[in-house]
Amino acid sequence: MLLVRGSDWLRPLTKAEVTGPATIQRGRGYLQGTVSAACRDYRDLNAGCSPKNRAMVPLSLPLSTLLKHRDCLQKATVFYNVLHQRPWKRDFAKNYAASVCSSSSDGRDTTDKLWSVYHETKRQTEDLIQVISTNSVNPDTIFANNEMSLRDIEIYGFDYDYTLAFYSSHLHTLIFNIARDILISKHRYPEGLRKYEYIPNFAVRGLHYDVQKALLMKIDAFHYIQLGTVYRGLNPVPDEEVIAMYEGSHVPLEIMSDFYGKVMITFMDIFSLPEMTLLSCVNDFFMRHNIDYEPVHLYKDVKEAIRDVHVKGIMYRAVEADIEKYVCYGEQSHAVLKKLSEHGKKMFLITNSPFDFVNRGMTYIVGKDWRELFDVVIVQADKPSFFNDRRKPFRRVTDKGALLWDRIHRLDKGQIYKQGNLYEFLRLTGWRGSKVLYFGDHIYSDLADLTLKHGWRTGAIIPELRKEIKIMNTEQYVHVMTWLQSLTGLIEQMQVHRDPASQAVVDEWIREREAMKPQTKDIFNAQFGSLFRTYHNPTYFSRRLSRFADIYMASISCLLNYDLQHTFFPRRTPLQHESPFWPEYICTSCLKMTFAFSYPLHL
Repeated sequence: MLLVRGSDWLRPLTKAEVTGPATIQRGRGYLQGTVSAACRDYRDLNAGCSPKNRAMVPLSLPLSTLLKHRDCLQKATVFYNVLHQRPWKRDFAKNYAASVCSSSSDGRDTTDKLWSVYHETKRQTEDLIQVISTNSVNPDTIFANNEMSLRDIEIYGFDYDYTLAFYSSHLHTLIFNIARDILISKHRYPEGLRKYEYIPNFAVRGLHYDVQKALLMKIDAFHYIQLGTVYRGLNPVPDEEVIAMYEGSHVPLEIMSDFYGKVMITFMDIFSLPEMTLLSCVNDFFMRHNIDYEPVHLYKDVKEAIRDVHVKGIMYRAVEADIEKYVCYGEQSHAVLKKLSEHGKKMFLITNSPFDFVNRGMTYIVGKDWRELFDVVIVQADKPSFFNDRRKPFRRVTDKGALLWDRIHRLDKGQIYKQGNLYEFLRLTGWRGSKVLYFGDHIYSDLADLTLKHGWRTGAIIPELRKEIKIMNTEQYVHVMTWLQSLTGLIEQMQVHRDPASQAVVDEWIREREAMKPQTKDIFNAQFGSLFRTYHNPTYFSRRLSRFADIYMASISCLLNYDLQHTFFPRRTPLQHESPFWPEYICTSCLKMTFAFSYPLHL
């Protein structure tokens, strides 16, 4: 392996020079000096932007900055590869690892060297925490899974709930309380359930529920259960019991797929948070009181109670009666719609909510003239059936909510339409293909069919994203993740030592790594962790997000940070067999931020 050292550009370093303290110290200097200078340039670039446009600054350091520090970066990258051997450097790693234990037969020198590397790596991590923390992620950024240019978008479509209208935490409490009372009054559940209140921070979106076993859990993109996140009622289930029930931690396809008939239910909707909490509370009540019950019946009853809250209009009437309590004022949503209108863009609204509810909310958010901004408004669309069922025709709705019987030959601006189907919508408007961008919060009901069947561009609204990014930007998170990844690199390379003394050291590192993993979960949510990750893999939710959404963001207001000619580029995230030679990853490697995986882009 060729290493650079001073002016000896092409001279290979000897084994002693590679592993010697002088080289390590020099490497630390390269890393700290280069990264500090590069990040100073990045801060200067960022400081020169107005707050409005700061989200448009690249997430990685600009190429000009990297080229400016090219020589140091080359040296720093070489040093990085020495300490964190990748698979394509495995021959060198094997030789280096062998050298660690070649000097002593009793293993004493071996363990000393292993611990020396450990402490040196930890010291580097501590030194670089402040530098890494300066390269934080802007929560108002729009992230791309697929390259997309706004210059190609002529028509913008929107869902209503949690896309244009955002709700306060009071709404979930309202849904929980009403559904709980329906269980008691309609389904004759015990009165003791009234003691349970909504727990705001209990569940996260994207969880799975085993209907037959009454277990709530988080599953990763490869259908593996994240141990430590399985709950029966309000109590965690021991890992050993989970493994015994599922004969491991993998969930077979036939349990999760609609094709085979689901046993696992996926909660992808923000409105599902009260439902998950209610399921857990009722399960908890029955277990605490030793009441024998059928989990399948419980799930169906809770599902029906939640459905009644929406379908029977109970929630809608409550929100309309006290809109200031439940709807967050959408000044920025209004600004987005106004911006698009001023640039001559066509706009439409397709929502499952009824007209009176939407009209009350949009009047509060935008004003009485909100309908003038939209070319087509469709309410009670019954998504996702709207995207697949050709049988339902459109029906016009009067301002007072009355349904008209005339056949619809065109969709007129200023009118309100109910139900219908996408195929008729496409025929009447001609709005087809990649010139249409539709925003919604539900990965399946809003986005999946549009991207898979109809070629529309899609934007996912993920309100939880803002909170998670703010946590990721904290020094605590950066510290834990950087050291966890550095420690993982050490374990990966030093596991080749099979002598008892070396193995004891590596085993101790493994125990430390296992003890750290729960911290990466608890920092987001004590029960289930991040919406986007298990301990290291993408979640089931993340994988679907990356498949069905071209772009994603915390709120529709993020569009205000970009002009309508902007092109969104996904990061070319290295595959496992690829070397991270792209500029943003050269810098990332120097920072030891090896935890930037493919899903999602903001991590």
